[in-house]
Amino acid sequence: MTRGKLLLGACLGLLVAAGAWAQDKVAAENAKAPDFKLKASDGKEYALKDLVGKQAVVIAWFPKAFTGGCRLECLSMREAGEQIRKYNVAYFTASCDDLDTQMKWAKELQLDYPVLSDPEKNVAKAYGVVHEGREVPERWTFVIDKEGVVRHIDKKVQTKRSEEHTSELQSPCNLVCRLLLEKK
Repeated sequence: MTRGKLLLGACLGLLVAAGAWAQDKVAAENAKAPDFKLKASDGKEYALKDLVGKQAVVIAWFPKAFTGGCRLECLSMREAGEQIRKYNVAYFTASCDDLDTQMKWAKELQLDYPVLSDPEKNVAKAYGVVHEGREVPERWTFVIDKEGVVRHIDKKVQTKRSEEHTSELQSPCNLVCRLLLEKK
């Protein structure tokens, strides 16, 4: 085998290994949350780094705007808003729909919180909600503490029972509150 082929093989091996490593670098409980900077339905841009040290964060990913299950999820967040706000939590829903779609969606549902837009899917991939074989986000909710650490990932969000879903979303917020109180 020539030296050039060996070098090419070694480079390809490193690329494959780097790709596998990058796929493993997604949000995980008790690890630092991937940073994000996304535009939202309220016309503002939100970055995790601007919230760390000030507030806990809840991000509820949903697959696609203007669909039934996602409607229930977003309405449940709206219904839980008063309870969630008691804990000084910045909370969002998010999908890979474009900003214009998110703005129309939020207006139609009269949402009182920002809907984040990630049309490039970079943040969705960093959080593991978009991955090989999954082009739209998983319906997962992430609870990030005030220090920027993922404290809970709810991968079993139910949309069929709106009332139960609301309490499920409040439960992670209660978890964040407890975590913040424990650190004082």
